[in-house]
Amino acid sequence: MKKKATTRISMLIAIGLLFFARSVFALDAVYSDFLGKAIKGYDPVAYFTMQKAQKGDKQYQYEWKDATWYFSSEENRNLFVANPEKYAPQYGGYCAWAVSNGYTAKIDPQAWSIYEGKLYLNYNQSVQAKWVKDVPNNIAKADGHWPTLLAQ
Repeated sequence: MKKKATTRISMLIAIGLLFFARSVFALDAVYSDFLGKAIKGYDPVAYFTMQKAQKGDKQYQYEWKDATWYFSSEENRNLFVANPEKYAPQYGGYCAWAVSNGYTAKIDPQAWSIYEGKLYLNYNQSVQAKWVKDVPNNIAKADGHWPTLLAQ
């Protein structure tokens, strides 16, 4: 009887470890910091409406895709809530250049561009300079890599 209980406990521990390992190493659909803030707390709508990176306010936040999105105004939050896909950065907010090269990287909210109505973020200004040299080709490559990166 004692051996059966030990075996069951061992199996439960093994299953728990597998689940923990999967959740630790799985790529989140939205890049967020340690506190769960998407775009490091910047307002995704402001890139479109103000044409600049604008820090959000914790007073105006919204939970979407397991991340907390911050906005600089109630109006911007409402725009996002009504159509998050329109305003959310491509590739879950990971560095678009990195995704185009088959990996993910964090971002600098100040390194951004909008191309054909979509927001793209980059690791830093230097990487962004590489990204903007051939945006259509980089998007095509990133679109090809993104589903595979998500499945990992």
